[in-house]
Amino acid sequence: MNASRRNFFQRSAALVSSLAVPSLFSFKKPLPEIRPLVISTWNFGKAANVEAWKILSTNGRALDAVERGVQVPEGDPTETSVGLGGLPDRDGRVTLDACIMDDAANIGAVACLEHIVHPISVARKVMEKTPHVMLVGEGALQFALQQGFKKEKLLTPASEKAWREWLKDAKYKPVANIENHDTIGMLALDGNQNLSGACTTSGMAYKMRGRVGDSPIIGAGLFVDNEVGAATSTGVGEEVIRICGSHLVVELMRQGSLPQEACERAVARIVKNQPAKSKDMQVGFLAIDKAGRHGAFALQKGFTYAVYSNEIANQLFDAKSFY
Repeated sequence: MNASRRNFFQRSAALVSSLAVPSLFSFKKPLPEIRPLVISTWNFGKAANVEAWKILSTNGRALDAVERGVQVPEGDPTETSVGLGGLPDRDGRVTLDACIMDDAANIGAVACLEHIVHPISVARKVMEKTPHVMLVGEGALQFALQQGFKKEKLLTPASEKAWREWLKDAKYKPVANIENHDTIGMLALDGNQNLSGACTTSGMAYKMRGRVGDSPIIGAGLFVDNEVGAATSTGVGEEVIRICGSHLVVELMRQGSLPQEACERAVARIVKNQPAKSKDMQVGFLAIDKAGRHGAFALQKGFTYAVYSNEIANQLFDAKSFY
């Protein structure tokens, strides 16, 4: 093993070890409660937060806020990683994944859904209108149409052009913070101190037909525990699924970690599992707790998130990173 590789493993092991137990910071006196609050992933989270805040600022429910908020990038044809205009799979088909979770642990999800601009709203219908948790593929589309959703073409000319350019080499090598910038996750705490979350994506660009990442999976791409807090994720979904990432973050908060530390420890778990691969991919976690404190952490630099509350007027932040 050469010196640089040995140093990398030693540095990774040191951080993982340092995050293996809660820090003293976890036991500081809790901060005053801040609510309402909405927090979401990436730059497009700012526009999404504006719509969510319209509901939260008028004493609306967190569940309604997160659904309304993530509909913004879902319906924006210029956003190539969510909803309408999303980059397709390697066969040229745009397939969407989404899930939603409320303060009472009600959940709904859809995966490999085609032709519907707002999969988050179909996921909510699954939660409210069916005895099931998740519907996929043709069954999810059939259900959506029965619920009154309109069938639309999701592949825009720009996304089709990018796909045809990709076909020239057809190499699947996602670039951190570009093709991995594939999800909006949104978490909200309303005026009644109830939490909800939503996560929606068009998935990794040029994925295999039928591939499903973490975004529609409760406990991976999203988890809400109204006693403790909520978390969501973005990036390479396979690695988030491997550690049940969002559930892990929330359980770490239950054990005493603040949101920032919980996100850091989850990322460290990924590094521990995949020390070599983790240098070339992006995964980020975002979390809030019942007091309205928030945190974010990623493998690589470049992960941004937006926060909107009475104290923070929809600001964009750069998450700290492992590398």
